[in-house]
Amino acid sequence: MTKLLRLGRAARLICLTALPALLGGCNLVVLSPAGDVAQRQGNLVVISTVLMLIVIVPVMALTAFFAWRYRAANQTARYEPDWDHSTGLELVIWACPLVIIICLGALTWAATHLLDPYRPLSHIGPDQPVAADVRPLEVNVVALDWKWLFIMPEYGIATVNELAAPVNRPIRFRISATSVMNSFYIPALAGQIYAMPGMETKLHAVINNPGVYEGLSANYSGAGFSGMRFRFHGLSDQDFEGWVDRVRGSGTALDRAGFLALARPSENVPVRHFSTVDPSLFDAVVNMCAEPGKMCMHDMMAIDARGGLGIAGIGNVARLTHDRRGSSSAPLAERTVVTSICTLPGMSLERPWATAGDRSPLTGAGLSPPHSNRSRPVASRPPASIPES
Repeated sequence: MTKLLRLGRAARLICLTALPALLGGCNLVVLSPAGDVAQRQGNLVVISTVLMLIVIVPVMALTAFFAWRYRAANQTARYEPDWDHSTGLELVIWACPLVIIICLGALTWAATHLLDPYRPLSHIGPDQPVAADVRPLEVNVVALDWKWLFIMPEYGIATVNELAAPVNRPIRFRISATSVMNSFYIPALAGQIYAMPGMETKLHAVINNPGVYEGLSANYSGAGFSGMRFRFHGLSDQDFEGWVDRVRGSGTALDRAGFLALARPSENVPVRHFSTVDPSLFDAVVNMCAEPGKMCMHDMMAIDARGGLGIAGIGNVARLTHDRRGSSSAPLAERTVVTSICTLPGMSLERPWATAGDRSPLTGAGLSPPHSNRSRPVASRPPASIPES
């Protein structure tokens, strides 16, 4: 038995000795990032944790002290069964947490407003304001199943699962998705922000140190989620221009047809470069009309704001041959999209809904208003014919 106890103690000692080595494999990029925004977010985490430990550490220490001090074997401990109140102790118990909560509230309120991802950067580092003549690098991000597409409109290029940016230049991300919700996250650069279909989110950030950093999706999105990783390169201005030249030298163009093929679900996709890209592609992705003949959401909303197309819009639907939001075996009602505008005689094709109009009465774009004589039955009007799409 004694030998077994010694072996048990030795095993515990070995495990405790190996613990620091295991912790050495942890990645502390969140607390030691390479971008100013992520650094300030890490500082907020550290300061908040320290403030909370002001209460947590004494409570844990006193818990252990009381358990030891008033153990059954200690016959010298004071026994006071009638003690139930101490004004001084109550003040300490309630005042300390209250002060800490006030400090945490003030700190996080100010920091979260300053670190609002939609807020353009005013500094690229401590005591380094953004120069007035510096234009942010715009990057359009599209979360696909299951890869990342990056479009850089300033240079007219696009990449898959690879991104680069010059050091100390502000970056403005415009982020969307084609299918389910994802979360765009480069831990060394800034906090995560969601990518959602039919919506555009924004993120402002800057990379201060050259290097290669990991980017990923932080929101589970299906079978290929684990492969939604990419490399983010922080480069000097000269190296960044060289990277752009290499992408332009790929000789591959990304048009609407190429994007629809790229958007089909695929896993563990290798890095791809596109030397040119359709300049209207990202806006089409946000408005969910990259497919040929599909009405854009902004047009649909403008028509709805004027009362809809009414009878003229009944036939403006078509089946989808491929829909990333459902399977081809889904019911017909789940596999239809609004297509182009059916026009009545005399109706303009130049987006009649683009300008504001009289919203009363709302009868549908392209249809005649109801008869001014309200006493006339609606059924007495000749029915409108449904034109062909």
